[in-house]
Amino acid sequence: MQTNQKKFGLVIHGGAGTIERSKMTQEGEREYRAGLERALGAGYEILKRGGSSLDATEAAVRVLEDDPRFNAGKGAVFTSAGTNELDAAIMDGRTLEAGAVAGLKHIKNPVSLARLVMEKSGHVMMDGEGAEAFAKENGIELVDPKYFFTQERWDALQKIKAAEKSRGGSGEKKFIITDQDRHGTVGAVALDQQGNLAAATSTGGTTNKRAGRIGDSPIIGGGTYANNATCAVSATGDGEYFIRATVAHDISALMEYRGMKLQEAAQTVLDKVAKLGGTGGLIAIDDKGNIALPFNTSGMYRGHVDLDGKFVVEIYK
Repeated sequence: MQTNQKKFGLVIHGGAGTIERSKMTQEGEREYRAGLERALGAGYEILKRGGSSLDATEAAVRVLEDDPRFNAGKGAVFTSAGTNELDAAIMDGRTLEAGAVAGLKHIKNPVSLARLVMEKSGHVMMDGEGAEAFAKENGIELVDPKYFFTQERWDALQKIKAAEKSRGGSGEKKFIITDQDRHGTVGAVALDQQGNLAAATSTGGTTNKRAGRIGDSPIIGGGTYANNATCAVSATGDGEYFIRATVAHDISALMEYRGMKLQEAAQTVLDKVAKLGGTGGLIAIDDKGNIALPFNTSGMYRGHVDLDGKFVVEIYK
């Protein structure tokens, strides 16, 4: 155990709703695990040498945004119009400052633009062309939309479109489309050695979403929230339900006003989402380094670093 070193912690997720275990190849599982470990490594290195939770969550999320296996950045899913629209948010638990971006089409690492919005714009949330113009003004390189094309995500869109046609509507798509094909998100939450919390989330949204749809990831208090007094949260799943249940803030509120412990608060709020009809999961860390990773899907790509610096990575229940 760490004796002279201050406590710190890091938790990441690569989305709830995984490839069904029966369809996951050994090689596929190895690749997902390696991606999660790389993200943990990037964040952990920063925390270990006394860096900020804000830097650590941004670094971890950037690694996942660059990995085509996860639905954020490079691996973003397609809208019904065949385009990619990306959302992200970051929040500083020390100051309650936050930055969020939505509907991006040319930004390689949306989480870094979200941080720029927080630190340089005077705003909390920016979307679309305005957000991209702001990126350009601040020296962020714009990429060609082709950068986001992956065959797997394109095929998932075609599958859903075919299913809608043959079933006359989207009601029954669940039966032939996996959670993995439909949605996913990446996120990180961290506690640094100074006792500061931070959360960051990034996503390509849901496959076949209408152009212009925005989920819970960039909604402060919905899919992303951090407050030094309580916890830091990053959520993943059916975004519409997570927005309606104000998931991330609700966990913090149960801890602050009702004195609930992190684990109980997180499960209570996820149960509320389930009651509304939503599936998904979340990661959370509190001001003492306790963690919670509840989910109500078949799996959630997730990982954390324990106090001895050991990486724990899991996919299924």
